[in-house]
Amino acid sequence: MNFLRGVMGGPSAGPQPSGADTIQKLCDRVASSTLLDDRRDAVRALKSLSKKYRLEVGIQAMEHLIHVLQTDRSDSEIIGYALDTLYNVISNDLEEEEQEENSAKHVDDLGSQFTEIFIKQQDNVTLLLTLVEEFDFHVRWPGVKLLTSLLKQQGPQVQQIILVSPMGVSRLMDLLADSREVIRNDGVLLLQQLTKSNAAIQKIVAFENAFERLLDIITEEGNSDGGIVVEDCLLLLQNLLKNNNSNQNFFKEGSYIQRMKPWFEVGDDNCGWSAQKVTNLHLMLQLVRVLVSPTNPPGATSSCQKAMFHCGLLEQLCTILMATGVPADILTETINTVSEVIRGCQTNQDYFASVNAPSNPPRPAIVVLLMSMVNERQPFVLRCAVLYCFQCFLYKNQKGQGEIVSTLLPSTIDATGNSVSAGQLLCGGLFSTDSLSNWCAAVALAHALQENATLKEQLLRVQLATSIGNPPVSLLQQCTNILSQGSKVQTRVGLLMLLCTWLSNCSIAVTHFLHNPANVPFLTGQIAENLGEEEQLVQGLCALLLGISIYYNDNSLENYRKEKLKQLIEKRIGRENFIEKLGFISKHELYSRAAQKPQPSFSSPDHMMFDHEFTKLVKELEGVISKAIYKSSEEDKKEEEVKKTLEQHDNIVTHYKKVIREQDQELEELKQRLNTLTSQNEQLQATVTQQVSQIQQHKDQYNLLKVQLGKDTQHHNSHGDTLQMNGIQTEEVSKLKEELEEWKNKHELLQGQLKEKDSVIEKLNSSQLEMGTTEQSSQTSKFGGLEHNNELQKELEMLRSQIQLQSVELSKLQMENQKLQVMNTTVDPMLGDSGTTAATSLELEGRLEQEIKELKSEVKALSEEKESLKQHLDSSSSTVAILQDEKSKLQREVAESKKEQDDLLVLLADQDQKISALKIKLKDLGVPVEDEDDTESGDQGDEDEDGDEEEQD
Repeated sequence: MNFLRGVMGGPSAGPQPSGADTIQKLCDRVASSTLLDDRRDAVRALKSLSKKYRLEVGIQAMEHLIHVLQTDRSDSEIIGYALDTLYNVISNDLEEEEQEENSAKHVDDLGSQFTEIFIKQQDNVTLLLTLVEEFDFHVRWPGVKLLTSLLKQQGPQVQQIILVSPMGVSRLMDLLADSREVIRNDGVLLLQQLTKSNAAIQKIVAFENAFERLLDIITEEGNSDGGIVVEDCLLLLQNLLKNNNSNQNFFKEGSYIQRMKPWFEVGDDNCGWSAQKVTNLHLMLQLVRVLVSPTNPPGATSSCQKAMFHCGLLEQLCTILMATGVPADILTETINTVSEVIRGCQTNQDYFASVNAPSNPPRPAIVVLLMSMVNERQPFVLRCAVLYCFQCFLYKNQKGQGEIVSTLLPSTIDATGNSVSAGQLLCGGLFSTDSLSNWCAAVALAHALQENATLKEQLLRVQLATSIGNPPVSLLQQCTNILSQGSKVQTRVGLLMLLCTWLSNCSIAVTHFLHNPANVPFLTGQIAENLGEEEQLVQGLCALLLGISIYYNDNSLENYRKEKLKQLIEKRIGRENFIEKLGFISKHELYSRAAQKPQPSFSSPDHMMFDHEFTKLVKELEGVISKAIYKSSEEDKKEEEVKKTLEQHDNIVTHYKKVIREQDQELEELKQRLNTLTSQNEQLQATVTQQVSQIQQHKDQYNLLKVQLGKDTQHHNSHGDTLQMNGIQTEEVSKLKEELEEWKNKHELLQGQLKEKDSVIEKLNSSQLEMGTTEQSSQTSKFGGLEHNNELQKELEMLRSQIQLQSVELSKLQMENQKLQVMNTTVDPMLGDSGTTAATSLELEGRLEQEIKELKSEVKALSEEKESLKQHLDSSSSTVAILQDEKSKLQREVAESKKEQDDLLVLLADQDQKISALKIKLKDLGVPVEDEDDTESGDQGDEDEDGDEEEQD
């Protein structure tokens, strides 16, 4: 152990060995020692030497250390020493003093070279992954640090090895769940290195529930008030989400956007923000921007924007925007974040338009921001952020564009001057002495006119009072006046961009521009001059503006028709020279920078020349203007005809689009109706199937009962009738049967008596009808008898109905008797088998008792009805006797009247014979008395008839 004491700094008697010799001896001991303690001591000594003698230890000991990791897995102490030694060799994180001493050795290259040696055998990385799985702190922590260092040195190669390793990424994800903070925090750093620029690993980490764990850590650490751990988690989240559409969609679908809202809950007291809090909040804002970046797919960005509005995140950001005491860099980043959250999203843009600053009186947030943009005392980055916010507010927002332009129109300007509008601020910035304000206001106003021909025409109405006593001039005229005064390049570039945007695709604006006779000579003069590099950009924009005036010219001004303007260019500038000057724009370096992304990002105010949207316009117009310059008048005419045809075609297409839209709406309505009917049909079918199944169940139960009843009756026939039925003797059933038989007999007797009465009444009726042919003198008495007979008939009908009811009740009793017999047959074998339960017997007993009670009550009711029927029969028999007496009396009276009638007839016959004999005698005597005799005989006949009538009366 003497040499070890020398290495460790202890006293030594002999000469001190050199560092390389000591390391060689230690390596030999690690390789050859059979005792674990000796190997452990040697590895510990190598660890202590690895920082000072990094190169020597790395060259001589790396192979032996890897062998220790493979063979001595059971001893966590030696594994920990070996991992620490390898980390010291591979890592470049040396102290400053050591870095100064070893500066000549190119320490930056050493780590990369040793890493390359280590990962040459892929099994070494796989071995390291298995060691990281160990829970022992002395193994897991140095393993995490070593793996992080390997990823720093040779990231793509190590990533590929881990990616192909089974469960490689999942093993590392477990580090986030470690209860020891130091391992968890270093695990976050490891995953940062692992997920850099590797979409496949990013997806695996995301689907291993990384978002949930990282957001939990951020919440536990105190959100924006947390320490550096929050910063590391946010950096890892950025790695997972940036330029990874799959993970962004997963983040949104998992409702993790809602969990970002508490990050931005900033209190009223915004004084004394720590540097860490500023860093954390800055990263949080950048993370929001990653989700809504303009470079993302439009659909993904739109869905994230909507989610941020609905969960209140946009509202929280606007609160920070309008708060006081917020640090400048946080305020700038918040403005940029709000810009991208509202960009192209109508709902969010409408909400932003409604936000007011907490001032007295309240002012719209847009107005407050524009005041900062045109204020030259504000920081440059803040003014750029406000411009970007205004551009995003107007992007694809015709409603917002109209509101901004309306503040410039004469009908909407506030005459009192109490409030400053957005339009007034833009005009003030447009004509201020600060060139940056001129440029920002011109670009902002150009965005208010972007792709909106209606507003371009309305803006021509804006009149400006330049000075007292002079007539007002139009905004278009004022812009050209400032342009011709030779102001700064930045101001002229801004005004030219505004004019090009204004005149493009608007023939009326072109006519207004050409109506001023000074404009075309100014443009041709600017283009024709040979100026320096600074002025080349202005020349190119002047050429673009003149080209727009030609391309969108409707030839309404005779002096400035397309053909004349082309001739002017050819005479004063030359076509080739004109095209060359036009090409200066797209060849400019600042143009290329502006074309890359929508956000205006400039290193200094002098570089602020081009707007992103304007670069698109240049790209669109540069080619068509070049062609228009070389076209002849005939080609122009043809082109105009084609344009007209296209316009007509567009109108037809618009009409058909409208028709198709209406048909689509009708189709949608029909589809909705179809869906509702389909759902109703499905519900009805479900109920039908349910009812069918229920009916089938009932059928099955009914068939089962029938089968059981058949079996029970057979079984009952084989048994005797001596058993009791749930405590009720069969004798009671037989008694009930006897009572039923008695009731049947009585019922038959009553029916026989009724039939007899019916026959008597029928006889009376027939005799009464015979008596109807007799004299009128007897009609009154007969009428009274008939009335009495009708009453009797009514009573008899009542008796019949009562008897029918009684017969129905008797049939009911018979049915119930049959039921009792069936139950007797079903219960007897059940009791005989003695296999039924007590509950079943009690239930049957109760039912039988209740039915017997009901039978008794019905028997009682029947007896009462029997008595009443007897009374009715007695009364009817008495009435029949009375009727018979009256009938006999009537018969006697009829016989007497017949006799009297016969006597009268005899007398009349005798008288007739006498009269005829007297007539004959008179004729024989020759007395002419024929007429008189006839009259007398007539009179006599009349008298006889009268006499007969009197007798009848």
